[in-house]
Amino acid sequence: MEWSLAEGELLRPGGFTAAAVACGLKKGGALDLALLRSDPPASAAALFTKNRVRAAPVTLSAEHLGATGGRAAAILVNSGCANAATGPAGAAAAEETARLLAERLRIPPEQVLLASTGVIGVPLDVPKIAAAIPRLEETLSTDGLEAVSRAILTTDTRAKTASASARLEGRTVSIAGFAKGAGMIHPDLATMLVFLATDARASASTLRSALRRAADETFNRISIDGDTSTNDSVFLLASGASAVPLAPTPLAEGLEAVCRSLALQIVRDGEGATKLIEVEVLGALTSAEADALARTIGSSLLVRTAVAGGDPNWGRILAAIGRARVPFDLGRIRVEANGVPLFLEGGPADSPAADKKRVFDAKEVRIRVDLRRGSSKARFWTSDLTEEYVRINARYTT
Repeated sequence: MEWSLAEGELLRPGGFTAAAVACGLKKGGALDLALLRSDPPASAAALFTKNRVRAAPVTLSAEHLGATGGRAAAILVNSGCANAATGPAGAAAAEETARLLAERLRIPPEQVLLASTGVIGVPLDVPKIAAAIPRLEETLSTDGLEAVSRAILTTDTRAKTASASARLEGRTVSIAGFAKGAGMIHPDLATMLVFLATDARASASTLRSALRRAADETFNRISIDGDTSTNDSVFLLASGASAVPLAPTPLAEGLEAVCRSLALQIVRDGEGATKLIEVEVLGALTSAEADALARTIGSSLLVRTAVAGGDPNWGRILAAIGRARVPFDLGRIRVEANGVPLFLEGGPADSPAADKKRVFDAKEVRIRVDLRRGSSKARFWTSDLTEEYVRINARYTT
């Protein structure tokens, strides 16, 4: 089946309603509490941070998915407070908010999933959330996803949304996705909250398989600063409202299109970022080698600062290649950026200096490395590293 991608848009998959309100966790009256509702409960799957310091909402959501076998009726998400590293009080706060929402929606607490984002180590203000839950429930609508996509933001400068749809046997099936993330971005999952809703009919095991495949090719191939946070979560709910059954492969293809769009929107909105960098490695002997090399180049601070300054210092790319612990023959590899040769046949390419400068000045710099050893390949995305990134993070809590 062929998926049609709509970047920057939010379709309205059947079976879901949503709402967002300001409850006072953020200063200035900004939206900071949101609800995604599926009635009846949806099949559900999620991926969580691999950081060993897990926030209370991450732990509780994982427990709830295990208890229900992959069923969820609601996701409650707040910004302005991570509820991470908050000890037993944080766990109790997560449990209390889940209980309060479940009571209001008349569902089992285990069918509530939670997500939080904000400063680590700050207690969650449960009374503010409790007071806002009735307003959330009362304002649920099929038009609420756009407001939710804004309520989850922290240092982001804009909402990140994407959708995909396809036709199967005369029926339309859709996927809507929205995300937040601008800093502490690095595999395996980063400071991102991602919410994916589809009206496809699929089991929880199908969702898990498709989501893992899609995330491995998208969210786990981006980095902004090499840090993986405590709250990272990617949720996928399938309501089945379209009555279109999807197997793991076609579902993963649609999810991958949506997730890639969201992942690149995250990179483009990286804290202080002005440019997108794509690293593509070709001709590796194995996919593991290609992946390791792409990640090493994409994570290089020197490569990224060169791009930030428009400095065609391609020697930094070669240095990153050399320390990636991937075998290669220096006399065979080819390195180029935006189609301009930089290094080939063991030495510098004779491309004009003006062409190299133009490449590194571009808003999108696509570095391509061909090892010419095999047929495996990989891609990785990052942003340039600027002084503005340091400024934002030097003052994050103040």
